[in-house]
Amino acid sequence: MKLLNRSALSIRPTQHFVDWVNDLEPTQGDDDLSLGDVERESTVYLIPEMDTPEALEGFVRERYLEILETELRAWEEDERQWPETLDWALFQRFLCFEYSYLAVDLDDEAPLEVAEVDDNLLLETDQD
Repeated sequence: MKLLNRSALSIRPTQHFVDWVNDLEPTQGDDDLSLGDVERESTVYLIPEMDTPEALEGFVRERYLEILETELRAWEEDERQWPETLDWALFQRFLCFEYSYLAVDLDDEAPLEVAEVDDNLLLETDQD
């Protein structure tokens, strides 16, 4: 077990986010996703170590747009389908977060690896 020099931010969707996802491709009744379905897709971000709620709030406010775009892109790559205004109010309406001061790696066998993400691969869409 290894203590990481990071804190963790867990991002979960709200019902407003689920409604947006369902509106992307309208379905009938039971085919709609529920909040429970989408909550299983929560994302954990490793962030710099934080030791106060104020530091966390400041960090999230600085990086909310990057987080929001990542969460939207996970469900719809075509930015033309995204909400028109991506602001702090939308972040708060679409996402909620939980914070953990400590991040612990329980995998004693595989070392942590860092891989750079090629943003161009993430942004590949059909640009008509």
